[in-house]
Amino acid sequence: MPIRLTLPPTFRDRLGAADRPQIGMWVCSGSPLVAEICAGAGLDWLLIDGEHSPVGLETLTAILQAVAPYPVTPLVRVPSDDAVRLKQVLDLGAQNVLVPMVETVEQARAAVRAVRYPPHGVRGVGSALARGARWNRVEDYLRDADRHVSLFVQVESATGVENAGAIAAVGGIDGVFVGPSDLAASLGLLGQQTHPDVVAAVRATFEAVRAAGKPVGVNAFDPAVARDYLEAGASFVLVGADVALLARGSEALAETFVA
Repeated sequence: MPIRLTLPPTFRDRLGAADRPQIGMWVCSGSPLVAEICAGAGLDWLLIDGEHSPVGLETLTAILQAVAPYPVTPLVRVPSDDAVRLKQVLDLGAQNVLVPMVETVEQARAAVRAVRYPPHGVRGVGSALARGARWNRVEDYLRDADRHVSLFVQVESATGVENAGAIAAVGGIDGVFVGPSDLAASLGLLGQQTHPDVVAAVRATFEAVRAAGKPVGVNAFDPAVARDYLEAGASFVLVGADVALLARGSEALAETFVA
């Protein structure tokens, strides 16, 4: 008889059960080996980036397999809110997805529909063919699919900030992640993520999302900025990236040893 499998808790569940903010890092290299190294570092979660990295569907599958044995939660950022890509990513076994550039309630509702099966959504049914249901070895996967999937959206524009509370209040949205880089660009402050106006917009988003009863996160590679956002109420924070660590570390080696 086939083995009956149980899927791990979603990021929504882990945030709800945590007694402290969840600390994570970006995985952008496209290397399953690097992802596995990061998975064993002792962090709480990893953001596997499919928007600004070479991570395609086959690579994503390998990365999810590489990090699966470790007590870390992977959150997969898709390139856009495309319902077909979301279906594919979920079928590959991503339980937690992040949709970038969400600015309106309508976009948020569409994302919710994309990750849910009919009659509550438009996700195509392929569980017998897919790693997400472990090829139908997860008992009652179709019935319980909403329990196995968490959906986060990214607010990273001035319009998104204005609508953050309403976006967070949409049923099926499990949390909001703030992107200071694109937010800075949207405010006419390209490359100035720590400008006071950008920080104020991030904090305003925090307040709106928390008022809607949802967790809010942000990326902040500067430790001082990360601590400030944690004190301001962030429930999950990215504090580094694999490629950035490699870039800065190799630069430090060159500075130390190359005359």
